[in-house]
Order: sequence, then C-alpha cells, then structure tokens
Amino acid sequence: MTAAIQITNVEKSYKSLKALGGVSLTIAEGEFFGLLGPNGAGKTTLISTIAGLIRPDSGSVAIHGHDVVTDFRAARKMLGVVPQELVFDPFFTVRETLRLQSGYFGLKNNDKWIDEVMENLDLTGKADVNMRALSGGMKRRVLVAQALVHKPPVIVLDEPTAGVDVELRQGLWKFISRLNREGHTVVLTTHYLEEAQAMCQRVAMLRAGKVVALDTMSALIRRISGSQLIVHLASGTLPASLRHLVAHDALEDHEYNGKPESHTYSLRVNDYAEVEQILAKLRESGVVIGEMQLQQADLEDIFLQIMDGGSL
Repeated sequence: MTAAIQITNVEKSYKSLKALGGVSLTIAEGEFFGLLGPNGAGKTTLISTIAGLIRPDSGSVAIHGHDVVTDFRAARKMLGVVPQELVFDPFFTVRETLRLQSGYFGLKNNDKWIDEVMENLDLTGKADVNMRALSGGMKRRVLVAQALVHKPPVIVLDEPTAGVDVELRQGLWKFISRLNREGHTVVLTTHYLEEAQAMCQRVAMLRAGKVVALDTMSALIRRISGSQLIVHLASGTLPASLRHLVAHDALEDHEYNGKPESHTYSLRVNDYAEVEQILAKLRESGVVIGEMQLQQADLEDIFLQIMDGGSL
C-alpha cells in the first residue's frame, strides 16, 4: 500500500540555522497523525516542505506516491493545508472565496460540497459576507473550508484552533473526525496537547529539526516514567524500601482529627503490576492508608520529558 505521506531523510538549512536535520516519516493512509514540538523545532518548515512551498536541500517528500518537487501538480491535488497565518483575499465573500479555491483545482459545479463544508464549519450564515468583515475565528473557519474544498485525501492542519472559541473547536473536530473515518489522512500540529492526545493515533515529536519520539499514543504513555501513585497515610511512615520511588516527599500535610498526622507521598510507577507490589509493602509495614489515587502520565508529561532532553 502506498503511504499517504512519505518523508525520506529531509534536510533544510537557512544559512547557519539547520531547520530540519534528516527527518524521515511514513504516514499511512487513513491515519490521524500528530506532529508536535516547541516553537523553532522545525514543524512549519516540514509542513511547508510537504506542501511544496519549500524545497529541501536534500531528501524527498511524496504524497500518495507523487513527489512534491518533480510531480508537484499531482501531489498538490492530494493535499489540503490549513496554515497558521490568516491569509485571505479581502475582495470576495466566503462563498466566492470557496468557489475560487475550487477553480484552482479545476472543479466546476462544486456548490453542493461547498454548502456542506460551510454547514459543518458553521459558515452558512456568513456565506455572502465579505472576508474582511469576518472575525478572526470566522476567517480561520474559512481557511479550513478552503483546505477541504477539493476533498483532498490528505489534510494537514497547522494549529487549526489557535485563537478560536470552544464551539468552533468542537465543530471542527467533529467534522475532521468524520472525514478521517471516511478514509482521509489527517496530520495535526497543535500546542493544545490535550487535542493531540484525544485525536491522534500516532505522534512524532520534533526537537531542533530532528524526530526525537515516534510511536502510537498508547505506547508513548506506557513508556513514560510519569505515572504516579499518590498515597495519603493516615498513620505510620513510608517504609524505606519505597523511598526510592518518591517523586515528591510529603507533598502536603492533612489534618487528621485536628492534627497534621497524615502525610502524602507521590510514588513513581510504570505499570499496574508495580501498584500491587507497593500496596503489599505498605501492608507489611503496618501503615494505614487514608486515601489513594493513581495519576497516569499524559501527553504533556511525555512532551516535557522529551523536550527537556530525555529519551523514551
């Protein structure tokens, strides 16, 4: 099966700045893929390369088998990109803008799909409004609609919900999830890590122009040493055999019968089997557990560990 996006050893430099240092990724058809990293990590350069807007110094990018440099026209038809920047023509209405975008791809009589896209993005009421009269959030909706107007099999969303309201986020993700279920490949970059964790099946993290983590969301979370078992001891103290697991000793004191006799400990755990071992040692030591809570690692924990120079 041909990959939706095949990125092979892509390098790009701007004078002394190495924006991409040999990035290789294979994104499968129908995948919902997350591309994450801090500002300056190379995400926008990589997306611009995928879109054919920037030529790599070396390496190659192909969309459904079409090279973005040597077969640009075919590759571009396969791709819909929602950019970060609000770029629009102030002289057209929303509907005119989408019809014009359809024309770029040789599509005639595309109003039925345009109406469906506008309805799903809550733009129907603004169809005949001039672009310059729209709010920033509405303009971003139009950018999403422009990217989808030719029904591309691959959709790239570069910070699509930056600066928009909750209602648009919910409507956008509902529509994009539907397209993904119908077989469209989606690549998402976002600073809202909870969005990536909720939507993406697989994630690549960039740091200084290199891929430093690549795996499924569930596998990444299992591999991070960030899950914590928080125990509130009503009496007794933590046994010495568990001290090496303490992330934060005595996080806070709780009053117990009016006295600060209960202590809280946060113990690092990697899987559920370790929880039973910890509880067994606590029982053997004779302590009384007043309260207990397991906090699992999430994408933010992973992101912070990786960007701090750690590895998975």
